[in-house]
Amino acid sequence: MRKLIGVDIGGTKCAITLGNLNSEAYSLTIMDKMSFPTMSEMGLDYTLGKIYEGIEGILKINNYSKKDIHTIGVSCGGPLNSREGIIMSPPNLIGWDDVHIVELLESRFGIKTKLQNDANACALAEWKFGAGMGFKNVIFLTFGTGLGAGLILNGKIYNGTNDMAGEVGHIRLADNGPVGFGKAGSFEGFCSGGGITQLAKTKVLEKLQMGKKVSFCKSLNDIELITAKLVSDAAKDGDELAIDIYKQCGRYLGKGLSILIDILNPELIIIGSIFTRSAELLWPEAKKVITKESLSYSQRVCKVVSSGLKEKIGDYAALAVAVDE
Repeated sequence: MRKLIGVDIGGTKCAITLGNLNSEAYSLTIMDKMSFPTMSEMGLDYTLGKIYEGIEGILKINNYSKKDIHTIGVSCGGPLNSREGIIMSPPNLIGWDDVHIVELLESRFGIKTKLQNDANACALAEWKFGAGMGFKNVIFLTFGTGLGAGLILNGKIYNGTNDMAGEVGHIRLADNGPVGFGKAGSFEGFCSGGGITQLAKTKVLEKLQMGKKVSFCKSLNDIELITAKLVSDAAKDGDELAIDIYKQCGRYLGKGLSILIDILNPELIIIGSIFTRSAELLWPEAKKVITKESLSYSQRVCKVVSSGLKEKIGDYAALAVAVDE
């Protein structure tokens, strides 16, 4: 049995997770979890202090000492240097410039610490404990607020030359379209919560200006209240405009997946977050495009599935970084 600590550093909240790895059965149990607002506007030292307090607190509550913990795993948005253990100015973490997080945690607690970006951490979690178990070539797509990928190639996490591998959201799929990753018409622009929201706002504005009714948005004043979940709920209730929005998203998801299938020839693509909750709205159109666009030999050996860990993937991600050898 190995006791592990996971530290998930996000733009809005941080989470500290205590896990137990059964090496023989190769199973991971979440023993305890605590979270707190990141409040990056309070400065780096404030958030680091809360992380230290969180680790110390979760150990104390569960009657463990530092010596009982085998490894700490840290999951954080990029850019970062996983080999050197450095977080380098993530856009959602103000003031986190050249933060030697591994060195800081190892000096404070005397526990071996590892760092991965959040998409890679999720890929490791799914590969080791979720839908990707038993596969050697796996792609995990976040498909949440944004779109990123973690790549498991030939049985190993693939970071690229400087930890920038997997930034598939930056791929341009159309000359114009919703903006994601700072690029109009990008994969993230079409396939993310923010992208679906942008698509919906544009289509709703067109309808309302033509004097037509929209079930999930009664007036122009309500347009800013539109979210991907609101549109998904309306689509599941049979709203034709909402269904059309998700169909368009599904078609571009198919385009993006076809590129990944042709280039990386994976056995499995796992898609999280929005896809996990709304696959029935997205997959039929995506599958049509994949069938048409990707190479048949590659297509035949690749399955596309929803996240096996579902809403718990965030709890497992940082711990999976601690597990990874």
